[in-house]
Amino acid sequence: MSFNISGKTAIVTGAANGVGLAIGRHFLEHGANVIFADKDEKALKHELGDLVGDDTQARIFAGDLREKLTIANLLSATIDAFDRVDILVNASRQVVQSDPLNPDDDGVEMLLQQNMLASLRLSQMVAKRMIKQAEGQEDGMAGAIVNLSSIAARRAHAETLAYSISSAAMDQMTRSLAVALAPHRIRVNAVAFGSVMSASLKDTLRENGDMREEITDHTPLHRIASPGEVAHAVQFLCSDGSGFVTGEIMTVDGGRTLLDPVGNSAH
Repeated sequence: MSFNISGKTAIVTGAANGVGLAIGRHFLEHGANVIFADKDEKALKHELGDLVGDDTQARIFAGDLREKLTIANLLSATIDAFDRVDILVNASRQVVQSDPLNPDDDGVEMLLQQNMLASLRLSQMVAKRMIKQAEGQEDGMAGAIVNLSSIAARRAHAETLAYSISSAAMDQMTRSLAVALAPHRIRVNAVAFGSVMSASLKDTLRENGDMREEITDHTPLHRIASPGEVAHAVQFLCSDGSGFVTGEIMTVDGGRTLLDPVGNSAH
């Protein structure tokens, strides 16, 4: 089976930096049309300004996807630019530290809204469009949705209570949508990753040099992944090569969850 995504149209959220940006760039390099969506318009223009234009395969969209109107506008912008949408990658994610014993800590509510509910609403709206596009089409898939999750969903660490809960919610959302959308030939999967050398992790390692050794010591492959390695996993889940895969949470963590039953950090 082919891992080809050339000619497909993809929406990638959280695409102004880190893993989301790496996925969007990777998709472009492999021939896809890509809408890079993020609330940070300045970062989008800084990273992608040279790639964006009416005669290119890339567009940027800035807006807060926690707002339903913004979601509708994102889908409209995608259709206006490329006439259809075949792939959705929910890569917008936020990590915050939380106090598990503080009843006034609103981290759980905030991350459920940011990391899960916004992705759910966007997935629902995009899925409706995919179903409409596939009317009269008897063969092949109507679309693919990939959610970015974290190994924190399966790990208990006090400081990442909110992030762990929102990641676990994302995993269950993936499974539930996979069942709901399978009759419409839309596959829904997730990539749960461990430590990836994102800008935020680089900043953390600069502040705490010992953390690099802590991470690698708890990772059988003894290194930190590059964002591109997550992008390759996402491409597989969006391609015909994974045509019989749905509702799966693919773990990309260098084996870390095999050795680290309680977790050591959010990264």
